[in-house]
Amino acid sequence: MRPRVFIDGAAGTTGLELRQRLEARSDLQVIRLSDSERKAVDARTQALNEADIAILCLPDAAAREAANLIANPSVRVLDASSAHRVVPGWVYGFAELEPDQRSRIASAGRVANPGCYATAFLALVRPLVRAGLLPSEYPLTVNAISGYSGGGRSMIAEFEDTQSPDCAGTAARIYALGLAHKHTAEMQAHCGLAHPPVFAPSVGRFYRGMLLEVPLQLWSLPMNPLVADLHRVLSDTYCGERLVEVAGLDDAGELKSLNVETLKDANGIKLYVFGNDKPHQARLVAVLDNLGKGASGAAVQNLNLMLGLPETTGLV
Repeated sequence: MRPRVFIDGAAGTTGLELRQRLEARSDLQVIRLSDSERKAVDARTQALNEADIAILCLPDAAAREAANLIANPSVRVLDASSAHRVVPGWVYGFAELEPDQRSRIASAGRVANPGCYATAFLALVRPLVRAGLLPSEYPLTVNAISGYSGGGRSMIAEFEDTQSPDCAGTAARIYALGLAHKHTAEMQAHCGLAHPPVFAPSVGRFYRGMLLEVPLQLWSLPMNPLVADLHRVLSDTYCGERLVEVAGLDDAGELKSLNVETLKDANGIKLYVFGNDKPHQARLVAVLDNLGKGASGAAVQNLNLMLGLPETTGLV
């Protein structure tokens, strides 16, 4: 019997893309509700409790409410919102994060899909913290830019409305100026940092794609690492991974620029180490699709793990 999957919030940006991905597969049964039913609590509650895995693609408050509607103990939950990413009892759904993360996801009853920015940050920084090259108390700064689809339907409408006074003619803009972006908590918690990083996100006039950068003053680090030391740790960490690639140092050294849309429509993430040992500085950079490995692609990977399927099913 095919596993039954219900997407609560299938009309949103992530939900729509996820539903398209899953409905194209013959090994799953996707429970669908009509437009009127998906707005009715009784119909949603029934679907949530009849699924083998319920995927929540909802705003945070609604995701918490939906999780509380599930009374059937056999239903497993994959939450694509940020509501449960640092909540005890929920497994963080970044398969490549730790050596045992895949097995934890595979056996979990509750999995929280990572945020797109957090995925990029953790992919770059967590291995270096774990290896001791970056102290947990080190003051980190993160710069990033995302396509406007990351802001959901309201931001999509804003950027695609050529008459919008707030957006017309805008090439890019910074935001989260109050230093309280919702991804910062998971960045700190799952990286094992003593302090949250200074996070400086921006959004550009392109639909999908993401680039995140962590600059480092290598001379200030206790172990005084070289650029090659950082690259070796990342390369060793992700050796053999199918959805995380580390560019070679020579390849990175030949680049004059890096396009934020490099991995548009892809399901993986590519990491770069740019640096110069003369000033003893480095720039760690991750490129991904904010709707791919940053959202629905990661949800498919986690769903596969939870169902005991090859994790790249439907992805590569």
